[in-house]
Amino acid sequence: MHKRMNPREQKRMMQRMGMNMDSVPDVQQVIIRTSSKDIVIDEPEVAILEVQGQKMYQIIGGQVSEQAPSQRQNTAAAKPTFSEEDVRLVADQTGKSLEKAKEALEECQGDLAKAILLLQS
Repeated sequence: MHKRMNPREQKRMMQRMGMNMDSVPDVQQVIIRTSSKDIVIDEPEVAILEVQGQKMYQIIGGQVSEQAPSQRQNTAAAKPTFSEEDVRLVADQTGKSLEKAKEALEECQGDLAKAILLLQS
């Protein structure tokens, strides 16, 4: 009969070997994107195993489906996030209005350097 190691003993043993494992709470979805398809895993358990500074992600369970690239949700359409301070910085650097700076930041997905270059050209 094989004796199972309790989780606390297992964690101590892993730490002695330089390994650390934590779970990621509240994971809703994991997407593995390749050039030909997306592998979508809904409601999995995800653990991060860290060994000598390298992180490995372990995905357990969940509903698995595949999507063709044409079915991908356009994540670029999501509104970029930037602060009012970013808008002021772009406006100050380019001499343009706050409204023009904001439009440039939206167009450049919040990338400050690209927004400044866009307004300067």
